[in-house]
Amino acid sequence: MPLASNWFYLIAYEILSPNLYEMKRVTIYTDGSSIGNPGPGGWAALLIYKDKKREISGGELTATNNQMEIMAAIQALEILKTECEVDLYTDSEYLRQGITKWIHTWLKNDWKAGSKKPVKNIELWQRLNKVTKIHKINWQWVKGHSGNKFNEIVDKLAYEAAKNMRK
Repeated sequence: MPLASNWFYLIAYEILSPNLYEMKRVTIYTDGSSIGNPGPGGWAALLIYKDKKREISGGELTATNNQMEIMAAIQALEILKTECEVDLYTDSEYLRQGITKWIHTWLKNDWKAGSKKPVKNIELWQRLNKVTKIHKINWQWVKGHSGNKFNEIVDKLAYEAAKNMRK
């Protein structure tokens, strides 16, 4: 069989077999916390895949709440081993707006804000931008402290991580 025919059958097989390359769908809840802002900071994420849940958290000796919000998303996305379709929930409009809207301007302006000054938390934004290229992410905002059980879990974990940094 000629090479061109083999290529056609391979393409046809891929088109007719969409489940072969179906991405895993993961739900992630993230939160960040800072005691003092800046002060001891904590971040947390809850990753949900099918019936499995995994909680991760960590902290920094000195951080702002915004830094910890970004770090929570970075850590959650970096832990994924393969390309995934992700529904990421955050109670931080700073995080959601930053990665879905503001970043386009920052990239065009060589990581400068509207004031022509470097973007705050540039290293974290650059790291987040890099990891978001791997996955298909649907960024969702959830109101904090509104009774969403998964948001409440990560809120508590992030606060505990920040408290542990004070010890």
